[in-house]
Order: sequence, then C-alpha cells, then structure tokens
Amino acid sequence: MRSALERCRPIVEHPTLRTLARNRAAVAGAVVVAGLAVLAAVGPVLSPYDPTAQDLANRLRSPSLAHPLGTDQLGRDVATRLAAGARISLGIALLVTGIRFALGVSVGLVAGYVGGWVDEVLMRVVDVLLAFPGIVLALVVAGVAGPSLRNLVLALAAVGWTTYARVVRSSVLEVRERAFVKASRLTGAPRRRVIRRHVLPTVAGPVVVLATLDLGGVILATAGLSFLGLGAQPPAPEWGTMLATGRHHLRDATWLVNAPGLAIVCAVLGANLLGDGVRDALDPEGEIERKSGVK
Repeated sequence: MRSALERCRPIVEHPTLRTLARNRAAVAGAVVVAGLAVLAAVGPVLSPYDPTAQDLANRLRSPSLAHPLGTDQLGRDVATRLAAGARISLGIALLVTGIRFALGVSVGLVAGYVGGWVDEVLMRVVDVLLAFPGIVLALVVAGVAGPSLRNLVLALAAVGWTTYARVVRSSVLEVRERAFVKASRLTGAPRRRVIRRHVLPTVAGPVVVLATLDLGGVILATAGLSFLGLGAQPPAPEWGTMLATGRHHLRDATWLVNAPGLAIVCAVLGANLLGDGVRDALDPEGEIERKSGVK
C-alpha cells in the first residue's frame, strides 16, 4: 500500500496538477463533470424505474418523493430519464471528441512534418471546411444521412477536427526545427521514431487542452441537433430530445424542460470551467488560441 502511494506521489505533486488544484473554477468544473459521470454510471442502475417504460396512469405528475423530478407526458420518471440521458450525452461527447482528436492530430502531424504538396492539399481541405459554420455543416450532414445517434456522431466528428489539425500542424512546424529533432534525424532515426519520441510529446499539451475545451461544445451541439430531430429519437432519453418533447407542456409541466435544460447548462459549464483551468495550467501564454485562430 505504501509503495503504491509512493508511486502516485510524483503524479499528485506534478506542477500542472498543483496549479489546476489552486484554480477554484477548474475544481468546481471538475466536480460538476465528475458528478454527472457518477450520475450516468449509477443513476439508471439504482433507480427503480425504467427510463422508457410508459405508465399513463401517472402522467404529468409533479415532483414528489416517489418521483423527485416528476413524470413526463407518458408517465416516465424524469429523474431516471435524466440519468440515462447523461450516459448518452456524455458518451457521445467523449466519442466525438476522441474521433476529432485522432483525425485532427493525424492530419496535423502529416501536414506539419512532411510539408510540401501534402501540406498544401491537407490545409486547403481544412480551409474549405472552416469556411462553413460548423453547426450548419453538421445540420447538412445529419439531415442527408438521416436522424440517428450514429449519424449524429459522424456529423459532429466530420466538422470539428479541423481546429485540432491547425493546432498540431502549427506546433509541429515549430518543433521540427528545434535542435534535438534535427539531431535525431541526422543520426538516421526513422521518421516514425522521431515523431513518436520527440514531436508527439511536445504537441500533446495543447491538443489535450483543446480536447477538454471541446467537450462542452459537443454536448451543446448534440443537444441542439437532437432537439431539432436530427439526433436521438424517442423514446431515447437524450437531453435534447427530452427538451423537444417537453416544450409542449411549458405551461402545465415546467419540470419537463427545467430538468434537462439545467443538466445541459451544468454539463457545458462544468466542461468549460475545467477546460479553462487546464488551459491556464498547461498553456499560460495562450499559444493554443494563437495557433488555432480562436479569440
């Protein structure tokens, strides 16, 4: 037990983590995100209700001990659906961010390290995609592919990787001219080894910060597209879908929109606070904003 604690001590005492721990806003954001993750993991399991089973005899019941957040127009427990929706919303956010991360880092590494015509072609593709508003392009992709969670993930992943590519390319262009990278190439090290041992560790920090900041935007975009009917379809308990079905009862059952709306606000706010804290800890000079063109 003691040896395990000793092994973890360098991680806990890392300067970045200590800086992050001193940022109250970042800690608050981490607590909110962790709370939602716990809700998604154990909420549906502990609840005695089925998030999709209808109970018309108990429709539109106001909040009570039996139903802390009330029931919807089909008698389903809103609290249970909210917890189940956390699994969908947070799961999609992590999946989309992971796809964006992998695709953007790959394109940025190739463009920045290889250079030449490869760099020109890849960056012109990035410029074309950046010329369109991301949410509009996602609407087009989701509308053409059809409403479903799979198509929603593809639509959001297809339009968000360009910023990652720009940040990584800019970092690689700077790193590849440093002395230790040139020395590694002069010794005859394979290109893959140079990228893996010298380039990737240097550009990892900015990309991790960008991914953290991206989580909130993905959660909001997921809810927005689902609200418009292009994402999760009923009876799936996704937060945007819950808002869409509950908007017809704004006068007689406000809890139907208050609960998912507040969950979206908390998730986006928590992710943004955490992302800002990570950025301040890893990128105090604001290099990410300069490289990505974000103000």
